[in-house]
Amino acid sequence: MDDMNRVLGELTWLDWDDIDEVEMMCRAALDELAQNPGIVRARLEELPNRPELLKLCEHYDILDKIVLASDDRTGVRIRLHVFLPGYFDRPHNHRWSYASRILRGHYRHYLFGNAELDEQVDPAKLPVLQVRDEPVGTSYALHHSMVHAVVAEPFSVSLVIRGPAVKDRFLVMDRHTNEAWWQYGARNESEAEATKKQMSRTRFAEVTGWLEEWGVF
Repeated sequence: MDDMNRVLGELTWLDWDDIDEVEMMCRAALDELAQNPGIVRARLEELPNRPELLKLCEHYDILDKIVLASDDRTGVRIRLHVFLPGYFDRPHNHRWSYASRILRGHYRHYLFGNAELDEQVDPAKLPVLQVRDEPVGTSYALHHSMVHAVVAEPFSVSLVIRGPAVKDRFLVMDRHTNEAWWQYGARNESEAEATKKQMSRTRFAEVTGWLEEWGVF
C-alpha cells in the first residue's frame, strides 16, 4: 500500500458526524500530506494511468478538482482544489462532511450556521454568523449541515478530505437574485452532465504544471 492510500485508509473508519474527531484526524492527515509533498507529487504523476481516479476529476469555469484517492466502499476521498480567477461561492450546505487545508493563496469564509433550508428560503435573510480569513496553513472541518460560502483569491489551492455522502442533494442559494435550488450528486446526473464537467487529460496536465511552477508539489 502506498502512502496516499495509507493516509486515506486511516480515515475511512471515522464517525463523520463527530466533527471534533473529524477535525483532529483529518488535520493530522492533511499536515502529513502538506509536509511530505512527495506523497501528492507521486500520485499526480501516476494519476493519468489511473482511469478510475481521472474520471472523477472535474473542471469548471472557476474551479478545478483533482481526486487523489477514493475509497469505493465508503466514498471517502482526498482531493485538490484550484480556485480560478472570478471564483465566488453561493451559500450552500453539503452532501457530506469534510476537512480542508489551505496550501496557497487564501479565501474569505462566510458561515451562516446550521439553518433549516428548502427551496423557499429567502437567501437575503440568511444572516452571516461568522467570517473567517483562511490563509496558507489554515485547516478546518465542516459538518454537512453547515451553510457556508467562500470568496477565493485567484489560484488559491486547498487539500480536501470529504467523508461519505449522507444525502442525495444539497441546497445552493444566490443572495443577489434571491434564488435557491437543489443540486444533486453524480449518481443522479445525466451522462451529458457528467461528461461536460469531466477534466480532460490536457487540462489535468495544465493544472499539474501550475502546481509544479508554484512549488506547491
